[in-house]
Amino acid sequence: MKRSAITLKAGLLFFAVLIISSCAVNPVTGKRQLMLMSEEQEIQLGFSYDPQVTATFGEYQNDRLLSFIREKTTEMGRISHRPNLQYHIKILDSPVVNAFAVPGGYIYLTRGILAQLNNEAELMGVIGHEMGHITARHSVSQQTKQQLGQLLLIGGMIASEKFARYAEQAFMGMQLLFLRFSRDNEREADALGVEYSSRISYDAHKMADFFQVLNKMNMAENHGGVPTFLSTHPDPGDRYNSVHRSSAEWQAKLDYPEYKVNQENYLRLIDGIVYGEDPRQGFVENNTFYHPELKFRFNFPGGWRYENTPAQVNMAPADGKALMIFTLASQKTLQNAADTTLAALGLTLLESKNVSVNGLQARATISRQVSQDQSGGQASNLVLSYFIQYSPVIYVFHGVSAEADFNNYFNTMESSMQTFARLTDPSKLNVKPTRLLVKRVPGTATVSATLSSLGVPQDKLQEIALLNNLELNSTIQAGRLIKVTGQ
Repeated sequence: MKRSAITLKAGLLFFAVLIISSCAVNPVTGKRQLMLMSEEQEIQLGFSYDPQVTATFGEYQNDRLLSFIREKTTEMGRISHRPNLQYHIKILDSPVVNAFAVPGGYIYLTRGILAQLNNEAELMGVIGHEMGHITARHSVSQQTKQQLGQLLLIGGMIASEKFARYAEQAFMGMQLLFLRFSRDNEREADALGVEYSSRISYDAHKMADFFQVLNKMNMAENHGGVPTFLSTHPDPGDRYNSVHRSSAEWQAKLDYPEYKVNQENYLRLIDGIVYGEDPRQGFVENNTFYHPELKFRFNFPGGWRYENTPAQVNMAPADGKALMIFTLASQKTLQNAADTTLAALGLTLLESKNVSVNGLQARATISRQVSQDQSGGQASNLVLSYFIQYSPVIYVFHGVSAEADFNNYFNTMESSMQTFARLTDPSKLNVKPTRLLVKRVPGTATVSATLSSLGVPQDKLQEIALLNNLELNSTIQAGRLIKVTGQ
């Protein structure tokens, strides 16, 4: 009994020491808070996540735009609550309207959100908001509670009999477990975004205007796939008015001669960026997936959902009882690719044969993975894999189902894999993306009439008006710059 008491006291003492040593001063509030991660660990964490983020999306290449964004981020970082932290910002090749930050100073803007913004002041508000999450260590605080990491790994999908759950995860696009901040975190990030953008002489009132646009978009569309800004940054309530109030307070406090908006300069910076999905990175027509850059095509089963990411293509039926993944292997030979992949996924090879797929050498395998299910029992899944040599790359299909369902999906999955072929159709090879084009309004008229005169189709008028944060029945003055889309 005495020994147990001593052990208990020692344990409690150790825990108390751990808690005390894990408390750190928050750079924004100046208060001590529980933090199980040092700044050095935080920076290393962001450094380790960055390749995952860029591999999942790909980076959007626009040197002029990126140079401007980096310059302003550095300027803002110097006046932030963590001026000694090095901030990294990147443009991600995604059409979804979003921005997010990971610990250690890493900020990401999608090309989708850059297309939706209408001036430099809005951009600074968004960057300042994400920087606020970093300076207040919101991401690190969340990290103390849960592990951020890759959500969609093929090994995890194969290991689970709950294919419906993994099929849903397969269509989350970003493939990262986004940290959903609390409303208090969002209020603080809003306030910091206002402060930081105001202190580098931008009109933070425009930040409130952009949040209003996001709310309109959220009501107008049912966003699937990649999380949008509002789904990863829940509205803390009355955001529009609170940001306006905070902006007025900071402008009165700083009393700068002027606060910049810089609409025309910003619109010129984004003139020509890709808008919406980029077919050069893969597109679907009539259940055929085409990739113009890599020059291949394949069919996927009718009625199956799909999502294309830079890392892989995910396909699943509505019942969620099977899953197909298309990706590539880093090995140089079919045998090595098959052996290495199956070993890495913990699969036991059952059958293997050399085959030809539309004139391309390939290796087909069937494997089993036995794993523990959630009830503590064993789950057995079968995996059909096709490794296809399309010099110099080896492409890989994996078709997964529970062993009891495998025969029901085998023919469907194999038939799809055997449609992989070279893409030679010029109409598919030469497809071009839609781009955002900046035009000068020819004459004073309604927004609706102006957009129509600039060639915007009737069914796109509302979308393009919202892209400009304008109402169709409002009047727009001659000479103003406006965004439309085209090729």
